[in-house]
Amino acid sequence: MSADPLLRLSNATFAYGEIDSGVSVLEDVDFSIDTGQRLALIGRSGSGKSTLMSILAGLLLPAQGAVFWQGVDVTRLTDTKRVALRRETIGVVYQFHHLLPEFSAVENVMLPAMLAGKTPSTSETIAHTLLEQVGLEHRYSHRPGELSGGERQRVAIARALAGEPKVLLMDEPTGNLDEATADHVIAMLVELSKKTGTSLVIVTHDRRVAAQTDQQFELHQGQLRSA
Repeated sequence: MSADPLLRLSNATFAYGEIDSGVSVLEDVDFSIDTGQRLALIGRSGSGKSTLMSILAGLLLPAQGAVFWQGVDVTRLTDTKRVALRRETIGVVYQFHHLLPEFSAVENVMLPAMLAGKTPSTSETIAHTLLEQVGLEHRYSHRPGELSGGERQRVAIARALAGEPKVLLMDEPTGNLDEATADHVIAMLVELSKKTGTSLVIVTHDRRVAAQTDQQFELHQGQLRSA
């Protein structure tokens, strides 16, 4: 393990509205993840799981406390510096994949690599490799509308990995998939994590999905505890 976790929350508090009178979501939450760890964050609908993931990703900032990426307190960075560091550190996969419908699978996966400064040729090679790793080598040229739900989610995972993140955050990545497809997607993610050393944080309400990770935490009434 490194001296500093890859990602850490320290006494993070968040509420919609004023801290004293608004809707409290997180209360003094501490959380960390190290290289290669595979963790699940579980909780009921409305418990604040997606809010917590957005804070981990630097898309929301806590009202109190701090968020550290590789030892850097991102709450003290400018938006520009935070975006630049996010590209180096974090990949995000949403329940709704948000693929660009007019682009092919390869083109969707190429985008993060190109934004990271890779040439189009190198980005295409990266995209081909990642799509092969998620079992979609026969779908390179297909657009999202020509893919099944499970295939679209796998393209979204490949796209999130194209920037070579240290940590992959996933918000209900199997929420729209049938049980068999969900099992396949999670098994594939765990195998990729083992091969690449990428850490995983899976946000889910499904305890069966969570059980496939190394450790589970539950968010309940603003508190994060070992499940």
